[in-house]
Amino acid sequence: MCIRDRYIATSLDGFIADKDGNIDWLNKVPNPENSDMGYSKFMEQIDAMVMGRNTFETVCGFDLDWPYQIPVFVLSNSLTELKEEYHNKVFIVNGSLQEVLDQIHKQGYNNLYFDGGRTIQSFLKEDLIDEQILTRIPILLGEGIPLFSIIHKSLDFELVDSKVHLNQLVQSHYSRKRN
Repeated sequence: MCIRDRYIATSLDGFIADKDGNIDWLNKVPNPENSDMGYSKFMEQIDAMVMGRNTFETVCGFDLDWPYQIPVFVLSNSLTELKEEYHNKVFIVNGSLQEVLDQIHKQGYNNLYFDGGRTIQSFLKEDLIDEQILTRIPILLGEGIPLFSIIHKSLDFELVDSKVHLNQLVQSHYSRKRN
């Protein structure tokens, strides 16, 4: 079975970044013990990541070493080569979303984590996301990059679990209900 998943934080009004693309608001709630709120446990189940070019470039701009220990597949029609530091860590893929998934699955990566607004929206439009873990940050941004976009049919999910972290963040785990 292939699990296509996402683990993401949003503002109360559903944005994953502010109007300037910034995500510094994610750290507004004090976290003195540096809890990862289940992220490490989640990542232990993941074989590979799929992200868009914009998210890849954002991660590359962070002032830290490459943060992922699993292969990262970057969806892009314009990116043609990578810096040497990303060789054997990052792979450029393109084509229809189903073709991309088939290509990744043929390499033995079945439990995938999707990251990036447009990437998530595109996979949702094609009904290719099986689970979602959403963490709500108690802030209203008013505008920014939305988590969700227009989809052409409703997609039913059921609540698997819900937790409160740091007495302020609500994290809900949903699984796709399929007939």
